[in-house]
Amino acid sequence: VLQFFGTAECHFINGTEKVRYMQRYIHNRLQFLMFDSDVGHFVGFTPFGERNARRLNSDPVRLERRRAEVDRFCRHNYEGITP
Repeated sequence: VLQFFGTAECHFINGTEKVRYMQRYIHNRLQFLMFDSDVGHFVGFTPFGERNARRLNSDPVRLERRRAEVDRFCRHNYEGITP
């Protein structure tokens, strides 16, 4: 059985003042790749993840799009996410 799973997470600290956006990629319960808006680029945790991180980090358009998710995805949906 093979399993591939990806998540997108928003972490709000002090309302929308400090927002952190994270994307995680998991294969067979092992996280192999992650994007963290605080770091600003993809980070690989396995040889496969490191290869993909190099490939994804070499595309400035893709990186800028991921960095913009903080405003487009997290801050935009803040009122709908919070109780």
